[in-house]
Amino acid sequence: MSETDITDRFAEEIVSTCRTGIGDTLRSIIHFTPSESELLYLRNDLYGGDKERAMGLKMVFVNNERLGFGTHETYNRLRKEDAEPNIGDYELTIRAFSDGFVSRVIVGEQGILLTSDSLHIADFEEVAVSLRKMLAEHANE
Repeated sequence: MSETDITDRFAEEIVSTCRTGIGDTLRSIIHFTPSESELLYLRNDLYGGDKERAMGLKMVFVNNERLGFGTHETYNRLRKEDAEPNIGDYELTIRAFSDGFVSRVIVGEQGILLTSDSLHIADFEEVAVSLRKMLAEHANE
């Protein structure tokens, strides 16, 4: 078991899904909950391979993306109350920067945060659908 209580097998499935969908532009993958986080993948050319240093620096992203747990509940409440406009269910968040992207998927009390170089939004949407299914199934185990 990991810091976020996911199995090694589940962590490997997450990494495989993200690597397949996003490819070599993928920088990192972090699984997080409201209180814990764990670096599942770090591209070899980053941070000199120092995963502990990388995670320390990426905590800025993780702490910001944890705000999504509350936002996610807000969106769900608005959807249930048929608030206007009806925009459907929350699926993903993508933050664009001049040299890369931070992307997040949240399901229940779990989230996946990805960092990447260039990214075509359609590629991430496909990965996000897969991650949402995986997180939902994991929550029901």
